[in-house]
Amino acid sequence: MHMETKQDRYHGVRLWLGVVLGLILLMVAVGGITRLTESGLSMVTWEPIMGTLPPLTEADWQFRFDQYRAFPEYQQLRRGMTLDEFKVIFFWEYFHRLLGRLLGVAYAFPLAVFWMRKRLSRPLKVKLLVGLALGGGQGLMGWYMVKSGLVDDPFVSHYRLAAHLGLAFVLFAYLLWVFLSLFPFSPPQRAASRSTRVAVWGLAALLVMQIVWGAFVAGLNAGFIYNTYPKMQGYWLAPFWNHLEPLWINAFDNPILVQFIHRTLGVILVLYTLVTWWFVRRDAEASGYARGAMAFMVVGMAVQFGLGVLTLLWMVPLALGVMHQVMACVLVGGLTWLLVAVYGRNDWLHA
Repeated sequence: MHMETKQDRYHGVRLWLGVVLGLILLMVAVGGITRLTESGLSMVTWEPIMGTLPPLTEADWQFRFDQYRAFPEYQQLRRGMTLDEFKVIFFWEYFHRLLGRLLGVAYAFPLAVFWMRKRLSRPLKVKLLVGLALGGGQGLMGWYMVKSGLVDDPFVSHYRLAAHLGLAFVLFAYLLWVFLSLFPFSPPQRAASRSTRVAVWGLAALLVMQIVWGAFVAGLNAGFIYNTYPKMQGYWLAPFWNHLEPLWINAFDNPILVQFIHRTLGVILVLYTLVTWWFVRRDAEASGYARGAMAFMVVGMAVQFGLGVLTLLWMVPLALGVMHQVMACVLVGGLTWLLVAVYGRNDWLHA
């Protein structure tokens, strides 16, 4: 009698989660395009069901355009915009929301099928329900972000933007962790040494900080100032970095200091990645699986640093800006892989 192995049992689940992870990366890319084309406030209502259909007639388009013209972005920044110009920005926000709905269906429907066919263990059911909750929360956070730009100031809150992007990365990392748990041959049995694990958590902390300040840079349009490197138009730290009161708020709300922190963290992150690589390489307890993940992080971090500098020097062209954002998500995935690798096989990991 054939005994079903864990690999056989979860083959379909792995394929499904792989597709979901790919859709999340696509969502991150389209979200970057939406942000860089300043399209995010073109849809001024949140219609989870009815909003699935785009405007189909000229009357529908005119109705959407009239809605948009009643809000501050049109009145303060885009007065005189034509309907054809509006259609362009509307497309990207609509496409971003449509992908979100597609992602929700692509997650929830197969989950229900696998559940009913009894293909999921109890621990895996819990993990996948957490993923569903995170995805729903991400949709709500997106609308909460958009709402911040539909008031007197026609700009979304950079804090809410950071939360929206950060939650997308959390969802990606979480589902990748679940995905990796479904491979019976990985990670290896042994964990790396404590010093190596501490070093990797340090890398995680720095990467999280860099992503948060990267979102602040995007939200404050700080990438469009001081487009020189390594100095800021001849200054290591440009003047007026401290003009806001109280002083500490400059680190979060002053575009000059926010950009400085982001570019400085980039250098620190590259150097610390090399330090972490040294810890992993010299650790006799670290597996080849961990060394492979660490090598991926070294290469990925170098690529990301180069993308960041070029994006700044060329004043955030669309393609580079999107690549920079997607690469950040890829690095979060690499970090998840690395954490799984340095902890080895544990009961809390495997489904």
